[in-house]
Amino acid sequence: MAIEAGCNAYAAPLGFLEAGAAKFAGEVPLILKVNNSDSLSKMAEPCSAVTASVKDAVRLGCAAIGYTIYPASGERNTMLEDLRELISEGKEHGLPTVVWSYPRGSGISKDGETAIDVVAYAAQIACQVGAHVVKVKPPKEHLEQAEAKKVYEKHGIPVKTLADRVRHVVQSSFNGKRIVIFSGGEAKDAAAVLEEIKQIRDGGGFGSIMGRNAFQRPKADALKLLKDVMAVYKA
Repeated sequence: MAIEAGCNAYAAPLGFLEAGAAKFAGEVPLILKVNNSDSLSKMAEPCSAVTASVKDAVRLGCAAIGYTIYPASGERNTMLEDLRELISEGKEHGLPTVVWSYPRGSGISKDGETAIDVVAYAAQIACQVGAHVVKVKPPKEHLEQAEAKKVYEKHGIPVKTLADRVRHVVQSSFNGKRIVIFSGGEAKDAAAVLEEIKQIRDGGGFGSIMGRNAFQRPKADALKLLKDVMAVYKA
């Protein structure tokens, strides 16, 4: 599907890539997710296991590695230390690192996971540890931290529209010196997906990673949606 739609990369854990890398090698750039979680775990302090290596990425001909961190988790230091080593090894092989930065854990509320102040800070944390590409969720207008709320209100930082909030996240990511892409979020109809994509584009977002909003549709519908998404970013 990624190849037929013309996507510029396909990111997946080791098993997925090993299952298809030989058949599709060279047809689409591959990103190896080197850590993994599962939906059966409901830990208050999330910490995804490292399940692949930079050597695996090199062996499979990948163009980059990917890693998820959970700012707000009590296990964040372990994740950041593992990520430091992976980024360093990746550089030795000429591989950039894509960091999924998802605030999650006992240090934050459910609404706070997508709050604009938290998402912006999560993006900067990823930049600080050396990410070349940062992936975050589209932020919502909610402000989680009392101290941050005072600053946002004092300086009149615009957060009303998704485009405003995306612009702020990009600014937080070394003012656009790092590539910032956004997740597709929860499943929704095509019109809602495209409206969100337009807002991300208008805010200066670099692109989107589409998961369930693509593969949970019939193939023909998924291909059309992906092509429509790319057309929005090209406009």
